[in-house]
Amino acid sequence: MSAGLAACGTDDAQDGAGSWEFPDGRGGTVRTGGMPRRVVAFTGSAGALADYGVRERIVGIFGEAHAPDLLGDLDAASVTVVGDAWGEFDIEKYATLEPDLLVTDSYVPGRLWYVPDDNLGKIESANPNVVAMEVSGRSLVEILARYRALAGALGADTAAPAVVAAGQRFGAASQAVRDAVASRPGLRVLAASASPELFYVSDPRSSADLRYFAELGVDFVVPDRVDAGGYFRSLSWETADRYPADLILLDDRSSGLQPTALADRPVWRSLPAVTAGQVAPWSPIFRFSHAATAPLLERLAATIRDSRKVL
Repeated sequence: MSAGLAACGTDDAQDGAGSWEFPDGRGGTVRTGGMPRRVVAFTGSAGALADYGVRERIVGIFGEAHAPDLLGDLDAASVTVVGDAWGEFDIEKYATLEPDLLVTDSYVPGRLWYVPDDNLGKIESANPNVVAMEVSGRSLVEILARYRALAGALGADTAAPAVVAAGQRFGAASQAVRDAVASRPGLRVLAASASPELFYVSDPRSSADLRYFAELGVDFVVPDRVDAGGYFRSLSWETADRYPADLILLDDRSSGLQPTALADRPVWRSLPAVTAGQVAPWSPIFRFSHAATAPLLERLAATIRDSRKVL
């Protein structure tokens, strides 16, 4: 049995008849009596599926529901928002949509992104068919392949010209990063997030995008230990200079402090990358499609080309 669709013939599959299955990232397999017709998904998951050709089947979204980078060209007005902020998930509205599949990412084993833990039982009672896309410790290429396979299993033409073109752009952007790295030997890069109390140094081995950047040759600073969860090491601002770097990729989410808000912090101003003006945006939450990640790679390549070694 393939990882995607198992149906009793193509025509039956398109009509929703026959059997359908897809592996859940938590270890099981979702099996239904026919191809799911009504999908509710995390905004980034919905945007990724739309990039691969799934549109009409998406009836609801949740989590950062109005973030354009996550939506892509999916029209938010064409779907129902069942939750927008962290912890928000309207179970009654979700049940009213009569979904037969829920899709979201999973950054922590066993937990679903933007799905409240305390309401998971009720959500699964309304619809037990949940596909989690495991992110932690996984290759970016593997995650993209999973989303493309799920789109195909939901009836999309994943060999459509737009999908193929996006894959080609991704390949070219990956090569651009390799070339940029080769042109800046020894450049040390640190990925970080900032809050009023702490400076978070990311472990590139845990994040799918950073891990892929490293595979392309980016020389990341790796913290000598990480906090529980494995994604980063949190430092007090007094010790934020523990890991010097030539270039800082700073989390650009609105939940984190940006360079203008950090300008009055002496330790921040003293960092070599900051002194050199080599701080660039990093988007750690994005939709997992070739169309969405190619621009991130292109931005990284340009950032590296515009940087120089200062350590």
